[in-house]
Amino acid sequence: MSKQFDVLVVGGGPAGYVAAIRAAQLGFSVACCESNAYADPKGEPRLGGTCLNVGCIPSKALLHTSHLFEEAGHSFAEQGICVGAPNIDVSRMIGRKNGIVKQLTSGIKALFKKNKVTLLAGHAAFVERKAGASSEVWQMRVGETLVEARQVILATGSKARHLPGVPVDNEIVCDNVGALDIDAVPKRLAVIGAGVIGLEMGSVWRRLGSDVTLLEALPEFLSLADLDVAKEAAKVFARQGLKIVTGVTIGEVRVSPTGVSLDYTDKDGNPQKLDADRLIVSIGRVPNTDGLGGEKVGLQINARGQIEVDAHCRTNLPGVWAIGDVVAGPMLAHKAMEEGVMVAELIAGQAGHCNFETIPWVIYTSPEIAWVGRTEQQLKADGIAYKAGKIPFAANGRALGMGDPTGFVKVLACATTDRILGVHIIGANASELISEGVVGMEFGAAAEDLARICHAHPTLSEVVHEAALACDKRPLHF
Repeated sequence: MSKQFDVLVVGGGPAGYVAAIRAAQLGFSVACCESNAYADPKGEPRLGGTCLNVGCIPSKALLHTSHLFEEAGHSFAEQGICVGAPNIDVSRMIGRKNGIVKQLTSGIKALFKKNKVTLLAGHAAFVERKAGASSEVWQMRVGETLVEARQVILATGSKARHLPGVPVDNEIVCDNVGALDIDAVPKRLAVIGAGVIGLEMGSVWRRLGSDVTLLEALPEFLSLADLDVAKEAAKVFARQGLKIVTGVTIGEVRVSPTGVSLDYTDKDGNPQKLDADRLIVSIGRVPNTDGLGGEKVGLQINARGQIEVDAHCRTNLPGVWAIGDVVAGPMLAHKAMEEGVMVAELIAGQAGHCNFETIPWVIYTSPEIAWVGRTEQQLKADGIAYKAGKIPFAANGRALGMGDPTGFVKVLACATTDRILGVHIIGANASELISEGVVGMEFGAAAEDLARICHAHPTLSEVVHEAALACDKRPLHF
């Protein structure tokens, strides 16, 4: 006997649990299945996926703790706070991080109960496609349970890409999971990959006392970011002691019980060697479609392992959708959530919407880095005439009062229409400030609109205001 639902969501990460909740709010009978990839001590599945269990949330907890540690050791004295040299209790830091994860995963289960979403434990795989009375029905096996649904939303997420020939034990060689549970501050830490995860995890352990070196294959640092932002970030990180080497080719990696030794070739073709106590491999992520059984029903998956979808996340199969990291686009939790809401509303016959042009990017280093829209190099490459307003945080009273005047805000606007094309921030609280740019772009605002809005004083948001004014060459405080 099978269990029947209107909507079956496969995966309980940000994409899946949000899609399930929204579909239930719209009146559908909904089930969400989750494997035991992140099982709790009782063996029950933890919701939240990579983001909540071993990604966004735990990494931000560690970043916050390490930031406070560095503040206590380097910034308190100049503000007249005398506390002496701080010590870090790594096990307590990790315990705090785990407590936050437990609280939030339990919170999603409570949201499921509140919205009457049925949680099914187990790995899901397609069984067959059946003809129903009014539409097709998809039959899937979830663990030992047979489930039927007219609509299936695939939200199976992604997993860390590993370096060929270098086994990850999450002791000496770590991926993003092991990087969150290192049990002592390594004296020397090597990180392969200077993207978001590499920079954030490198920053955590550098602040706590590690000698950190990041090896990046790409010739340019932070190539996705605006060039001005990338250059500023490189200078700041270098001052902090974070070593970043670009244009490298990784050679042999030798692992021993006490450390790791890496051979690599630098951008000039010279052989180099790096010895470290721990290695974090952060070379991207791959879509997770293992064991889904898509081949049984003809689900289209491309050469990169992504499920093929249209602009509204429809697959080639009627009534089957795919969202989040398992489809093309940036692997960002908030992008996944937006897709989940869109698909649930489209299933309900509503005008579900997700504007991929206004998805913000954030790197939670110190200073934080955030952007939305196009970069200057993209506008130049596309031949789009633009104007730019750029204001440093050093001209802002709140930033000076916080003792954190690093970085700037840059607003890019169309030279003819003044419509905002991009906002780029490096500085304190960039992750929060970028939302003003997102709202502005979503509503088609001009730089003049931002310039005419009253911003509270003194706040960091005034730098956004001044940058918008600077697009017209009329800043008031710089």
